[in-house]
This record gives sequence, C-alpha cells and structure tokens, in this order.
Amino acid sequence: MKLRKLEWQTLIMVVICYSLWIVTTWNFQSINENWGPATACLMLFVVTALATAFHTSLQHEVVHDHPTPWPLVNEALVFPSLIFVYPFQRYRQLHLKHHNDKNLTDPYQDPESYFWAECEQEKVGPIKLFLLGLNNTFVGRMVLGPPLGLWGFYGTEFSRLRAGEKGVRKAWILHLIGCLVVYYWISYICHIPFWLYTLLVIYPGVSWVLIRSFAEHQACETVGGRTAIVEAHPFFGLLFLNNNLHIVHHTHPHAAWYELPKLYRTDKQKYLTANGGYRFKGYGSVIQQFAFRKKQPVFHPTMHREP
Repeated sequence: MKLRKLEWQTLIMVVICYSLWIVTTWNFQSINENWGPATACLMLFVVTALATAFHTSLQHEVVHDHPTPWPLVNEALVFPSLIFVYPFQRYRQLHLKHHNDKNLTDPYQDPESYFWAECEQEKVGPIKLFLLGLNNTFVGRMVLGPPLGLWGFYGTEFSRLRAGEKGVRKAWILHLIGCLVVYYWISYICHIPFWLYTLLVIYPGVSWVLIRSFAEHQACETVGGRTAIVEAHPFFGLLFLNNNLHIVHHTHPHAAWYELPKLYRTDKQKYLTANGGYRFKGYGSVIQQFAFRKKQPVFHPTMHREP
C-alpha cells in the first residue's frame, strides 16, 4: 500500500501555532515589566487565545488522519492540549461519530448536537431553559457557551468513566498528563497565574471555536440541509482551517484543509443545492442575524423519538 505524502502546508501551520503560543507565554513577564500588565494581558487575550483556538483546528485535521501517514505521529503533533478542556482521544471518537451524517443534529446520536429532545422537556426547568435559549443566540454562545458546554460534556464523561466505558479512562489519563506539562510551562516557567490563563486564554479560546460551531448545523428534514457554508473572511478561513465550508468537509471528510476551497469553487452550485442554500456571507452575517435572536429552538423541531 502506498503511503500518503506528508502535508507540508499543515506541518507549517503546526510550527506557526506552537511558535505563537510559546513566544507569547514565554515573553509574558518581560512585556508585563516593560510595557505594563495591560499590554501583557492583551497579548494573552488576543494572540495566545487565538493560538489555542487554532490548535483545536489542527486537532480536527489530525482526527481526519492528517498531516502524515502515521497516526501516532499525527497525535503527537497536537499533544498536549493548549486549551485544557477536551481530551483529544475523546474528541476524536465523538467527532467521528458526528460524521454519521444521517444522524446530524439528533439529540441522542450526534455528540455535537445542541438540541434537546422534546420528550425531555420535563427535565429542563425554567432557569435552564432560559440559559439554553440564550446559548442559542450568538452573543449568548460566546458568553455562556464555554461553561454550559463543558458542564454537559463533563457530566456525560464522568458517567462514562463510572461505567468503565472502553477507552475513556485512557483518554483522560493521557489528557491529564498533557495538562500537567502545559500547566508546568505556564505557571513555573512563564510565571503566568493559572487563573489569568483560564480567564484570558482558555475561556476566549473556547469562544473562538464556538464561533465556527454556532453556524455549522441546523435542524432540517433533509440530511444535506443540516450543514452550512460560511463564506468567511480569509482570517477566519485560516483560523478554522476552512472548516467554515462545512458541507464540503462533510462531503469529503478526508480532504485536507487547503483542498476545501478549490472543491467548493469547482462545484459551488452542487453544494448549495445539496444543502438547500444554507449559506452565510461571512460570520458578520451570522452575527447580524443572530446576535440576540435564537438561531434554533432548544428542543429539536423534527426528532421526537425516545432515546
């Protein structure tokens, strides 16, 4: 069997990502002393947080078997997690399950669905319903999305750990080892208080990622109509490694990030026909439409079955 070639475009992106993260964290104290704490904190909030969000895009590439022919090498390239919150091996398993397109947005079968099933309405009290509704607006997703998402994810993961589900414990042990390495670098090498890293890097880093996921899917009877196209500014295209062209990615899940724009340009009308024209003219359009308006209901409008 012929080995797939090395994808130098992605390897370069890995080097750039880690370089940004290392340089900004390493120079935090120097900038703090010479330029003041406001400048140092701004650097963390803007550059370091973007680097961590970009790192999750690289993890997504690795989930889909890029950029080398060797899985262990690929995983090593994105280990450890700079954003702390998700074990890579759990993300890989759940995301590949998400790629079963016939189950997209299903509250029970799609691990990345934000919908609840109507049969669970009694479990959702008025306060939780209010928060979930806010979370379905763009501003709400940016502000409430990180804690709400992690609360749900960790609750499910702890249940899986207690049940002894295969692979979950190993994934978490490896993740925690990686987190200790990153924590040591941040706290003892760079002398950044971890609470500050959490506030200025982890939280906004997760929010950056949620910009992409907010627009990716919708409830729709047709499978193709569930997945969006966002014709994003090149900045966001690079940050998300063109995953904003989401139906192209779902159609060609093994295509590298730099191949997606050409695939879209070549058969643009085919993709827009397949997803029923579910397209946004950039993330500015997403914000304009859904900044304070719900993009979707809390309860799935078409899937009513029991789990």
